[in-house]
Amino acid sequence: MPELEKELKKYYGYDTFRAGQREVIDTILNGRDVLAIMPTGSGKSVCYQLPALLLGGITIVVSPLISLMKDQVAALGEIGVRAAYINSSLTPNQTLLALKNASRGMYKIIYVAPERLETDSFRQFSHRADISLVAIDEAHCVSQWGHDFRRSYLNVSNYIATLPKRPVVAAFTATATERVRRDISDLLCLHDPKCVTTGYDRPNLYFGVDNPKDKFSYVLDFIRRRRGKSGIIYCSTRKQTDLLCDALRDRGIEACKYHAGLTDAERGKNQEDFVYDRATVIVATNAFGMGIDKSNVSFVIHYNMPLSVESYYQEAGRAGRDGANAECVLLYSKADIAVGKFMLDRSFDALKEEFPEEAEASLEVNRQKFDDAIKLFGSKSCLRARILDYFGEAYKNKTCGKCSVCLKKNTALTPNSVKLTVGALVKATGGRFGASMIASILSGEKNERIIERGFDKLYEFGSLRLSGKLKIRDMIDAMIAEGSLEVCGSQYPVLKLSPEFEKTLAAAGAVRTVAAAPLVPNTLKADVKTVEKLKCWRKKAADIAGVPPYIIMSDLTIDRIAVSRPRNIIELSRIDGMSDERIKRYGKNILSALAKD
Repeated sequence: MPELEKELKKYYGYDTFRAGQREVIDTILNGRDVLAIMPTGSGKSVCYQLPALLLGGITIVVSPLISLMKDQVAALGEIGVRAAYINSSLTPNQTLLALKNASRGMYKIIYVAPERLETDSFRQFSHRADISLVAIDEAHCVSQWGHDFRRSYLNVSNYIATLPKRPVVAAFTATATERVRRDISDLLCLHDPKCVTTGYDRPNLYFGVDNPKDKFSYVLDFIRRRRGKSGIIYCSTRKQTDLLCDALRDRGIEACKYHAGLTDAERGKNQEDFVYDRATVIVATNAFGMGIDKSNVSFVIHYNMPLSVESYYQEAGRAGRDGANAECVLLYSKADIAVGKFMLDRSFDALKEEFPEEAEASLEVNRQKFDDAIKLFGSKSCLRARILDYFGEAYKNKTCGKCSVCLKKNTALTPNSVKLTVGALVKATGGRFGASMIASILSGEKNERIIERGFDKLYEFGSLRLSGKLKIRDMIDAMIAEGSLEVCGSQYPVLKLSPEFEKTLAAAGAVRTVAAAPLVPNTLKADVKTVEKLKCWRKKAADIAGVPPYIIMSDLTIDRIAVSRPRNIIELSRIDGMSDERIKRYGKNILSALAKD
């Protein structure tokens, strides 16, 4: 195993890197600047944390939000790495102590807000310290064409220029148009940067646009059908946020709220309740979310239309960070367009008072972004393809089979396309299901057996829901009769592809509504009781450590353990996500929890 893979396993518990990670890390270790454009949930933090541990000196991470810094430092502590953050949540004495400890080599990684770079104390520390890497998270904030422009990011390049020795500079963002990419490179003064783009697609996310007559009834029914699942609901105004949160609470939903009109204490408590799983749903304005690392968000609902495609995709991308299937639904109405235009004018008035020379240009940019959003969400073509096209990425298929537009088109699926979809699921599941189960999964049926065994987490789940279970079953019977599918086994018959149909399926891969998507890792056979037992243990461990449960261990790692049921430390160490430090801290407790009846 190459050296980097050994370090990855040691600190993070994974045997292999995700797409783009190795390339970014190699570039940094070779001393070259890098601009990494990687979707949310792709493991950007590993791209700068691992080099930080291998390089001499200190790594400075410029990060926009306090909540992200705290979570990242806590997560590093869980894998045995000492790190610190310096931001406005610390007292002056705490800040000085942190800088003193950093100067003594106590920390390898220091998270700072961009505003902190301009302070005398941090400048003095930086001139004494051996800084080998500066990583800039959410780098799109440096561009006025980005969706979260922050003026303080313009000072980052000035800070780097004042350092006695120029470090390697790495910039990271999840979404950036070509114009924003150029701004990032130019405004951060990157030196001959290598641009690593892994693609914007998030195949585990369902994208939907709906126009219900009663938005609240829609949302209430949506949440009740996903009881216990964690989700975010975005509203355009504080008033709407308050009203919706209160209405959900009145109907027994464990909801909290977040917007700029609340006090710092209220926002902090509500965010913590959501992150620590004490509230299953948070209703929020766009003030919430950037830098939230919570990995088990199962759905994001936009109650109103956002003001740009970038904002939508970043907010929607907070779902499914652990790799499990998740839903992103936007509730579209013509009234939202009027509200959006009003909000753009209001932001223009506020900007004109403070920065009159820039206000007109900013309004023009934002109006164009809003127009682009209106066109996209009103589109009758594949939403995934339209989103990727907006960011300059061509989608290889005409339809994704996993957005509301494509699913509506499935009502008119030809018999051949249904055959291909059935075949895709039979192939993906390796011939483990019978005809009835295949039909139930494709039609999106949520019976007890499907939910308990995690079949609703398959990528193919519900991909033909609008065709209906009976029509799907008729097609399966016809495919068996013609020899495309073979029935194997007598007591528990399962379906397999005939050799001829497997060739047909491979040749028509671009037509399938589910293009060779694998199962969500290790969710298929996870026993519900075992998962709950492990989550109960995790909750206790998190309470003791004073961190959110997902920092102790992700839901996906919990599922993997429940599936594998390791009998000893060696077997446990083979599971993805089980780092050396996690094995050391929690190995015996996990095995003990599994052994209990």
